[in-house]
Amino acid sequence: MRIRVLGSAAGGGFPQWNCNCRNCGSLRAGTFAGKSRTQTQVAISNDDRTWFLLNTSPDLRTQIEATPALQPQIAGRDSPIAGALLTSGDIDQVAGLLSLRELQPFRIYCTSSIRRILQEDNSMFAMLNRVPGQVSWTEIASGGSFPFLTLAGKDSGIGCTVFSLGSRYPAYVSPERAAGLKPEEALLGVVVVSASGGRFAYMPAVPAVDDWLLQRLESADLLLFDGTFWSDDELIRVQGSGSTARKMGHIPVSGEGSLRKLAGLRRPRKVFVHVNNTNPMLDESGPEYREVRAAGWEIAEDGWSLDL
Repeated sequence: MRIRVLGSAAGGGFPQWNCNCRNCGSLRAGTFAGKSRTQTQVAISNDDRTWFLLNTSPDLRTQIEATPALQPQIAGRDSPIAGALLTSGDIDQVAGLLSLRELQPFRIYCTSSIRRILQEDNSMFAMLNRVPGQVSWTEIASGGSFPFLTLAGKDSGIGCTVFSLGSRYPAYVSPERAAGLKPEEALLGVVVVSASGGRFAYMPAVPAVDDWLLQRLESADLLLFDGTFWSDDELIRVQGSGSTARKMGHIPVSGEGSLRKLAGLRRPRKVFVHVNNTNPMLDESGPEYREVRAAGWEIAEDGWSLDL
């Protein structure tokens, strides 16, 4: 199985369009010891011909144009993208669906609650079903397993298991609407299994880590994990206001966060993804970056290709 990291930043990308924090300002000035990043997007394939997206980034069109394997291979309209799995209804996970509206057949795998939010509550997503067969919505259940299917409906050789990581729906979902949805369908963790048996865990948003999750992660060969914020009060310190990382649904990296909680994992290759523009570990000359690397972690970069 081939895994392409098309984007590795949190919502807004790096630099973020309206931010002049130390990281963003230094990057624009050309004095930053680090790299720009688009919003997190991952694509997977078992044969380099049929591809599946894990979520759909707002930067998806640009990311496709930077990745020849995801571009049309024959004359006329065509795409090797056969489907997309949505792990939540967050804007930076679903907005890219609107870039796939040009009458290209593909499948969307999501929970019934996320399908209802998109199809019933937001009229823009009706653009995905203007003609019969344009998009097939495949509902998946938290705790369930399913195969990714090719456009012809055949097993692609990639299997997937999803499980609940949290009950928090995006802020654009009203409290009244959220009360009528299943809490266990709000946020999913993903374990993808290749035809050869390789296991890949994908979790760009993780509110907390418990023993049950640790046991599941230990079985993975590769882990792409939530690296959004370095500290719980990061946004408050950088911009003088805002929410804590944990209130936003992200366990921080430092302190009592993921570096310590996941320190005992031995099997998987550990990679942070979905890194916010304010996170100091983006600075490759800084102590936070060195701490992450010394702990055996990597920080994902746009364009990475990983094989299992």
